[in-house]
Order: sequence, then structure tokens, then C-alpha cells
Amino acid sequence: MVDRGASALSLPDDWPAHPDPILALNRMGSFDWDLDSGLFHMDAQAHEVFDLRPDEYDGNPATLAIRVPPPEAYRLDGLVSQAMKDGRENYGVYFRIRCRDGTRRWTHTQGYIRRDETGRPRRIIGIVRDATDELAEIEERREQAAEDEARRQQTSVVQLTTAALAHARTVQDVIDVLKDTQGITHLGATSLVMGLVEAGRIRLVAEGPAGSFVPGTLVTRIDEPYPMGEVVRTLSPRFIESPEEFAERYPILWPHITDLNITAAAYMPLIAQARPIGAIGLLYSDRSGFSTQDRNVLVALGSSIAQSLQRAMFYEQEKDLATGLQQAMLPRTIPSVPGADVAVRYRSGSLGRDIGGDWYDLIPLPGGRVGAVIGDVQGHDTHAAAVMGQLRIVLRAYAAEGHTPATVMARASVFLHELDTDRFATCLYAEADLSTGVVQVVRAGHIDPLLREPGGACRRVPVEGGLPLGLSAEFGRLEYPVGTIELDSDHTLLLCTDGLVEQPGADLDDGMQALTALIATGPRDVRGLADRLIDVAEERGGDDDVALLLLRRRVLDAPQAGGRLQQHVAPGDPEALTGARHMIRAAVRAWSAGDRADEIELVADELITNALMHTEGSAVVTLRVLAGSERRLRVEVEDSSSALPRRREAGESGVSGRGLLLVDLLTDVWGVEARGGGKAVWCEFVVPERS
Repeated sequence: MVDRGASALSLPDDWPAHPDPILALNRMGSFDWDLDSGLFHMDAQAHEVFDLRPDEYDGNPATLAIRVPPPEAYRLDGLVSQAMKDGRENYGVYFRIRCRDGTRRWTHTQGYIRRDETGRPRRIIGIVRDATDELAEIEERREQAAEDEARRQQTSVVQLTTAALAHARTVQDVIDVLKDTQGITHLGATSLVMGLVEAGRIRLVAEGPAGSFVPGTLVTRIDEPYPMGEVVRTLSPRFIESPEEFAERYPILWPHITDLNITAAAYMPLIAQARPIGAIGLLYSDRSGFSTQDRNVLVALGSSIAQSLQRAMFYEQEKDLATGLQQAMLPRTIPSVPGADVAVRYRSGSLGRDIGGDWYDLIPLPGGRVGAVIGDVQGHDTHAAAVMGQLRIVLRAYAAEGHTPATVMARASVFLHELDTDRFATCLYAEADLSTGVVQVVRAGHIDPLLREPGGACRRVPVEGGLPLGLSAEFGRLEYPVGTIELDSDHTLLLCTDGLVEQPGADLDDGMQALTALIATGPRDVRGLADRLIDVAEERGGDDDVALLLLRRRVLDAPQAGGRLQQHVAPGDPEALTGARHMIRAAVRAWSAGDRADEIELVADELITNALMHTEGSAVVTLRVLAGSERRLRVEVEDSSSALPRRREAGESGVSGRGLLLVDLLTDVWGVEARGGGKAVWCEFVVPERS
């Protein structure tokens, strides 16, 4: 250590016999070094500083070698020579001497360089003093500062590790925080082990670094002589402060870790709610003990880890429960549908235990028809899953009863509104006649379906929609418009929830465009395409669930005989009558009836109205396309009355009495057939061949 702040010094005339009283009072010795003669004169106090008797020193600087070790002497000579070379007037330096009893102590010297008129150094006068206490105090302050900094760093590490653990959802997340962050390494640990208590045993769940695993410790009994078992039994930490102590206390474990050069170790029980859930051990290779502060920091770290572990374990248990509930609510199997290939997929979001109310369903219906459902209940919790399960059941029941798609959706909305819940749901219901390819679609606040052609081109199919289920009933807006899609051979209908579409930073339209592009380049097979879409959703991540249903029509396998659209219309049910009219309008458009579409709709409506007005039961309307020498569209309206229809003259108002007249004028052929105890009025229209 060099002190460049030395000041000029003047020696009294009778020096060294009478030293400077001020210097003597401060236990400082003085010296006079004649550079021409080389003699180094010291007063009595300087002799005491160097621990020399007067008879042991002859004035030759080399004699001081008995007290100044060679390395220190070389350093002193170099510093003094450099000061003279630089033209400095003074210098100061700390150095160590070896006392006669073998102990070492610090000494400080200050020298003043006197030069002649040419600037040549001729003489150095200065002082020497014992600086051991001074430097010991400085060193103590430095050590204290270093210890305080180490404590601060350790406390900071506990805080940082605790903050990182706050984001851990699973047990593996906790392990990753401990092994992958710098928290443990900042504590100086060489190796880490952690185990969880399971059925009276400790199962090792984390160990590191690689190569430090001890055979036979993957699962150990709590009563075995291992440190983790001991801290779990006693609920107290164990601090091992030397290799000898480790070998003595744990002779079974010690031989397996000697290659790690362990010098100390700390094992803490992981206690949550007053019971041990595991243990953690930190092994060190550069520590010989633990201060009170060290122990407090490590115990605090163990407590933080225990709380995070328990939270993660609860999280996983709740997630398993919620996932099981949701899986129970979804269809276990999808029925085989003649004439169609179907694929369904479901992906849970990244919200841990939170699950959504997304669902899909496929409902076989009479007459070669099938209902496809996709929906999403508001929220991400078990309540959303429970509501989803109830909605799935009632939608299936309403569809199986023969209601129109619009009626199915309206009744489901009323059902949800009457539940004791504040949730709403978006839903899309598509009823497909696989023999004709006509798909009737009703949308309740859900995203539009997509249609993929055999060549791969994919497009969004805009469908006019109504309010989400629950909200439409609350606001009295239960009228759901029915859209129609014509599903040709090898065309694929895709229904999905918004988790497949929405992307961070992009709006819904951008997401739909990206999805259509992805579908266009995906596999032709519906199962392969479904897998591809879910893989992309997995890669993208996100907090929302994804439900997906794909239906591809295969005409060659579709039932040909009896292919038709059919609707039951009950008396006094305006919704059913409206649904039948929607179905007729959708069919004539989808089947390319050309300029006869309006005639067909008018005649069919007239026949249905007659059946409801002049009979006491319900009516069944059936539409089908007949192939032959010419393409015909046949309409049948069946009722339970055996009375034959008769033509009547129009009344004075001209409002009634024209039904059969219209039928006779607008149809190519019509007639009546007996059907059990009732009858069916039928008519046929020649329609153009489809291009």
C-alpha cells in the first residue's frame, strides 16, 4: 500500500540523540538516509518499530533484511527508486516486518527526498511507525462491509427466488426456478437435492448438477439414515459444517458424494400448514460453517420454497379435477356418420387449473341428417365447464326432438337464461342433410364457419347471427336467422371456437384470414388437418381453449334412397312454421330450383297452412329431389286426417278458397296419397339440371 500524501520533515539539530518530542509522543521513529554514503541512521523509537536493539543494527540498510522479508524489501526499493526517478519530493508506503518472535506486523513509513541544486537526490529523511492496529481496524471494517454485502446479497437472493417462485404453477415450475435461475448459485451451493413426502417415503424430484445423483436415493423411507429423512422426522434443519461431520453423521451417503468435494451442507424441511411436505438440501464445496445470519437466510428460503410447493401441488390437483370434469362433459366418442368423415379435437389453454367452457358435439338425426355443434361458455373455471355440460345435453335433446335449428338455439338460450348463473355462451349449430348436401346454420354470437373445397381453397362463410345464448332470452330477441350452406362432395365444413382464431396483437378478421390460409395448405384428410390445426395452436400457445369439429361430405357413401329434408310442424307453434319455411327456402336455393323457386315456396307454404287449418294434428313437410329423365323437386305435406282436400270457391273477400287452385296452376303434377290413418298431399316441379 502506497501513501502519496507524505509531507516535508525537519529533524532537530541534536538528532538522533534527542528525537523530535512530537514524534516520540506519537510513538513514531525517524530516520536519515544519506544516499551518497548509503548509511541509514535511525533514532531509538525507530529501532523499537523495527524490533531491533542498537547492537543489532550497524547503519547499513541491508541489515534491515533480518526484519523486512525479501518481497517487501524489493517492493520498498522499487517504490523509493521510482519516487526519486519521477522527481517527487516525498513518498509513503505500508509494508510488513517479521518480529523476533516470528509474528508479522504492519509498518508505515513516510520519506522526504532532498535534492541538490541540480535536482539530484542526496538525502532522505522520514518517519516509521507501527501501523498494525490501524490496518487491523481498516481490515475489520472491510471484512464487516464484505460480510454485510454478503448478507445483503443472500437476502436479495431469497427475495428474488421468492419472487420467481410466485409465478410457479406446477411442481416442475418450482424445480425449474431452483435449478435454472441463479438464485442457488448466488448462495454458493455446489449441488442441490429436493424430495417430496409421499406415503411415508421421500421421492427425489430434483438433483443437480448432472452426475451428482446417488444410486438408491430416488425413493427412501423417512426412517432411513439420510439427512432429508432426518429433517422430515424432526421438522428441524440440519447444518453440517465439515466433511468429517458429514462422514460421521451420514456414513451411508458420504462415500457417494466425496467426488463433489463437499465441505458443508444445509438441509431444511419443507413445512406447509404445520406438516412436512418434503425436504431440500444445499451442498457447498467452499464453506466451512454457517453464521447465524446464514442459517436464518436458508431457513427463510426453505419456508418460501415450501409455500410455493404446496401451492403448486394444490394447483395440479385442482387442474386434474377440473380437467376430469371437463372431459366427462365432452362426448367420449363421436358416432360414425354414413356419408361423412368427421374429426374433433380439443386443446386446453395455458391457464393452469383454469378450464374453459368450450365444447363440440355431433348429433345423428333421422333421414340421413346430422347436427354439428360448437360452443363456448363464458369464463375459465369449473362452473363454466358445468354449464357447458348442461348446454350440450339440452342442445342434443332439442335437436333429437325434431325442432328446427332456429328453435333448438332459441330453446337453449331460454334454458341458459333460466339457470342460476350469470354466464352466457356463444354457439353455432349446423344441421346437415348428407344426401342433398344442404346445411342449415344458426349462429348465436359465435364466429362464422369455414368451408374448404376439394382443391384446398378455403373461405369464410358469413352467416347472419343472433345474440349469444342466455342474452337473447334476457333481451327477448329469440329470433335466430337460418343460413344455408351447400356442402358438395369432398367439401369440408369447419367449426371452431375463437381460441383457434384469436392471436395476440391481431383482430378477428386477421385471425380468420390466417386460419383460412393454414387450412388451405393443410392435409386433405380431416383427421390430419385437425391434428395440424391443434399443433399450430400448441405452438402459438395462449390462454384460451380450442374446440374444433370438421365434417367432410362423401357423396359416394351417402345414403341415396330416401334422401330428403323433413320438418315437423305442430299446430300453434309459430316457431316450427317459421323453421319449415326457412328449410324450404334453403332447399330450393341449394338444389338450384331456378326461376321456379318462388312457386315451390308458395305451394309448400299453402299446403302446410291447409294442413294446420283443416286438421287437428301436426303436419310433416318433406322435400326431396327425384332423378330420372328429367329432374324434379317433390314436396309432400302429411297430416293425420283422412279427409281429402277439396277445391272451394273463393269467398267474398277473396282471401280464402284459392289454395288448391294455386297448387293446380303452379305445379306440374299433384295428388293425394293415403298414409296410415291420414294422408299426404304431394306435388312435383320440373326443375333445371344442375350445372
